[in-house]
Amino acid sequence: MRSGDFNRRITIQAKQDGEDELGQPLTTWVDVAVGVPANLLATTGKEYVASSEEVSEAPVSMRIRWRTDVTAAMRVLYDGAVFNIEAVLPDYASRRFVDLACSVGANNG
Repeated sequence: MRSGDFNRRITIQAKQDGEDELGQPLTTWVDVAVGVPANLLATTGKEYVASSEEVSEAPVSMRIRWRTDVTAAMRVLYDGAVFNIEAVLPDYASRRFVDLACSVGANNG
């Protein structure tokens, strides 16, 4: 993979649980890595009906350079959209990249 193939910049976030000033549970997202070079490839999309609303879901594969601190509990921000990481697929053979199988759509929580 050539360095020019990583032509997009993404932000990787992790969920952080805490409490507000009244002691109520509070979930926020914090940046783990900002400006991560990535190569994005949209795969097939689908639409379905959930709770009487039409929902679109577009799977995306994001390839980033090798790193070991990304998990499926995290999410990615790119171009104003939130992508849920469904699976982290490392290239164990060469340790050159990690593919993030992501979805955008119904579960942007």
